[in-house]
Formats: sequence, structure tokens, C-alpha cells
Amino acid sequence: MKRLPIPDDVTGEEIDADVRQELLSLPKGLAEDVSRNLVMVARLIDEDPEGAYAYSKIALRLASRVAAVREAAGFAAYANQKYSEALAEFRAARRMTGNVDLWPVMADCERGLGRPEKALDMAGAPEVHKLDKAGQVEMRLVAAGARRDMGQLDAAIVTLQSPELASNSVQPWTARLRYAYADALLAAGREDEAREWFAKAVESDKDGSTDASDRLAELDGVEFVDALVEDEDEVEVPTEAEAEAEDEIETDIETDIEVGTEDDDEDDDDFDIVEAEQTKPVVEADDDDEAPRG
Repeated sequence: MKRLPIPDDVTGEEIDADVRQELLSLPKGLAEDVSRNLVMVARLIDEDPEGAYAYSKIALRLASRVAAVREAAGFAAYANQKYSEALAEFRAARRMTGNVDLWPVMADCERGLGRPEKALDMAGAPEVHKLDKAGQVEMRLVAAGARRDMGQLDAAIVTLQSPELASNSVQPWTARLRYAYADALLAAGREDEAREWFAKAVESDKDGSTDASDRLAELDGVEFVDALVEDEDEVEVPTEAEAEAEDEIETDIETDIEVGTEDDDEDDDDFDIVEAEQTKPVVEADDDDEAPRG
């Protein structure tokens, strides 16, 4: 099996304690190998999803019967928009654990596969009631996205209207929920309301997980200019006096070259003859010793 390089600072101990517990069913050396690959998946999945996917496939070949490995493979496939593969891995992980935590992302895979109706069916399934608050908010976001996929903008807006949206308390999901609501309002042509909610999304987005600030600036008509690009585009145009001075310098140089050429022709001929005699080879090479051509 072909392996991918893993930095020496990756020990495998960085993984979640629950995942480490799952890996105890494997031989020690194998468990360490799998855990190091899982760490690489987690490290790369945001910045280099293709790289994360490659490491997930290795972990999957090493320990396909471990639910955490199937889950990691699912998220790596999901990050690369391989929705069919991701859904298969999530289903496998759920069968192994009986856990419903993956229900929202499984529904979003259905959206990715062009089946928003299936995603809505999942949003109304009994499994949703078993989700924690974060999972229920995630499910609401997926359902609203499915409504938009079907062209039901007003229904999407209503779907996002919830106690979590109205709450002044900032939770990990608050910025994304407010952003989705603002985006739906804007798609429905309700620009003033959209601006208000983009501003609220900015207030709650402490780690920059959305581009709400850019969307807000766009609505306000603010344009960002890349100063570096602007500097590169600036070309200094010489004044008329500078251009005339440069022309005079070039004319003088050309005149000097012409005069020098006439005086030095005879001396150059004598030098060529002497140089040819001094550089004549002492031994002529045989035909078989011809130097290789470059």
C-alpha cells in the first residue's frame, strides 16, 4: 500500500479521545498509523481538501471497520463534493454506531446529489428530534437550502425564522444562521432587511467563518482596491523635455559608434589574422574523434 508522507510532529495523540478509544480495537502499531493519517485529514480538510481526501483513503484501507475512520472518509469526500461517496461513508458510520449526529450532513449530501425533496423528508424525520441544539440548527440550514434549491424562497425564509435566529445569545452557529437568513432575504429582493441581518452576522462572526463583512460592504457600495495591483499598473510617462534629452543622448552614441568603426577596420583585420595563426590546432582530430554535438 502506497503511503503519504506525514510530518514528524504528528504523533496521532492529537485525535479526539473518543476516536482514540475506538482505535484500541486495533493492534498498537496499526492504531498509531491510522490515527496519524486521521490527524492529517483534520489538518488539511479546510485548506487542502484533496490532500485530506488522499489521507482518508489510506486510513480507510487500513481500518474500514472503525466508525471514526468511515466518518472521516465521509467528511473528506464531502469537502471534495463527492456526495455519493460521502453519503455511503456516513451511512456506514451510522450503522456502526447508531448515532444520529450525521443526519444533517447526510441530508445535505442528498441536496448535493440533486435530491432536495429527499433532504426535506429527512428534515421532518424522527431522527431530528434526537439531535442536540447545534444539530437541529444545522438541519434547519439544510432544509432552508433545499427550499431554495426548489425555488421556494419565501419558504426558505420562514424555515430559518426560529428562536435561535431571534436570540441575542451568540452561539457557534449564530453567524452562519444569520448569514443564511440575510442571503435568503437578499435573494427574495428584500435588500434593506438583508443588510440588517448581514450586519448582525458580522457582529457574531468573531472567527471570520463567513464573508458577511464583504457582503455588507457590497450592499453599501464600498469597493476594495488592491493597492499592490494599482502600483503595478502605474507607469511613469516621461515629460517632453526628458524625451528630447534621451533622443539627443541616443544620437550622440550612434555617431560615436560609426566614427570608431571606420578607424578601427584595418587594425581589426590584422588582429584576426594573428589570432587565427595562434589558435591553429596542433593535432588534427581523426574523423572518428568528432566531438559530440550539443
